[in-house]
Amino acid sequence: MFNFEKLAVWQKAIDYADLVYTGTRSFPSDERFGLTNQMRRAAVSISSNLAEGSSRHSKTDFARFVEISTGSLFEVVSQAFIAKRQEFLTEEQFGDLYRAAEEQSRMQSGLRKALVL
Repeated sequence: MFNFEKLAVWQKAIDYADLVYTGTRSFPSDERFGLTNQMRRAAVSISSNLAEGSSRHSKTDFARFVEISTGSLFEVVSQAFIAKRQEFLTEEQFGDLYRAAEEQSRMQSGLRKALVL
């Protein structure tokens, strides 16, 4: 088992990617290379940057990857707003993504603070 697998924040990021994949599955086929792809790539980037950051030898480097991961999370939230306005996501799907993003953001903020203290 790799160290990052033990991180609750990484595990939640994997859950969040699952949520994004499920939510985008019903997007129109002409969005496959547009919003669907953008949201999925950003969602995958969240856990990927947490994993990569955990391999760094300094807490400062790890904290930087947590920041990058948070940026990816915020990308998904912004894209979810667009998807909702375009009626690709229902209000319920949007709410689920948004609430999960809030929780993920809090966890990542806590991790970053712990790393830079």
